[in-house]
Amino acid sequence: IACLVMYLFAEFDDAANLLAANPDATTISIDEPVEIPKNQHSRLQEPGREEDDELLGTDDSDKTELLAGQKKSAPFWTFEYYQTFFDVDTYQVLDRIKGSVFPVPGKNFVRLYIRSNPDLYGPFWICATLVFTIAVSGNLSNFFIHLGKPTYHYVPEFRKVSIAATTIYAYAWLVPLALWGFLMWRNSKVMNIVSYSFLEIVCVYGYSLFIYIPTAILWIIPQQVVRWVLVVFSLCLSGSVLVMTFWPAVRDDNRRIAVATVASILLLHALLAVGCLAYFFDAPELDIPAPIIPAHNGTTVITKSH
Repeated sequence: IACLVMYLFAEFDDAANLLAANPDATTISIDEPVEIPKNQHSRLQEPGREEDDELLGTDDSDKTELLAGQKKSAPFWTFEYYQTFFDVDTYQVLDRIKGSVFPVPGKNFVRLYIRSNPDLYGPFWICATLVFTIAVSGNLSNFFIHLGKPTYHYVPEFRKVSIAATTIYAYAWLVPLALWGFLMWRNSKVMNIVSYSFLEIVCVYGYSLFIYIPTAILWIIPQQVVRWVLVVFSLCLSGSVLVMTFWPAVRDDNRRIAVATVASILLLHALLAVGCLAYFFDAPELDIPAPIIPAHNGTTVITKSH
């Protein structure tokens, strides 16, 4: 303590001597932070670069991506490695679902919601819920359409669950895998292309499918016009999320390649929706020959079922 007191007095004497020699001199304490003028930092950025960083996530997102990589440092054969993919809370999942249903124009979904902590919890359960929703709604739709017909006998089609699961999970994994490989390949050709990680792309595709859950429930309504209006509305919402996410990543590429990439993303997304509607809800009726039932009076009765 005595040494500290002597050091403070010595510093005070030096400052007093300096002020005595030059009254206009100023002293700076080592404890005071040195502020950098804001205009000096703004001069270092090119015009429009800040907007690109906001859309592409090339500024602060590098730090968060690095931190995310540090969290996933466990070996891939351990349970801890896969546990990090499901390390999200309810508020994060609801916020990402809300962002996929109400996209913000000009904002990147990965930048706003995913990059800090991409997860597989939301996409997995969204796909699982969508599978059972489409299968159950398709059976109910078929039941309500033929309700009241004396020749119709309702038989639940459980195979629709496996068909829906294969279709939806294949789309939610294979399409992101192909898109991730394409972005990595183009990144080796064009330096300005941003390559999202495979987990981020899967996360975007998984959350973009949430809008089809309430849409599949409303597909029970036996009106073709209503169903197609719902398809178009759902495609506009979920497709805009995909376009606003992946267009900033490919816009610096060749114009034709960039447009073709976004068009392919929208085409595959539309094929999924239209295919599910056509197969599970608008499938044509098949005339199945009913068995011949002999009557007691010697005549035969032939029933026709659909």
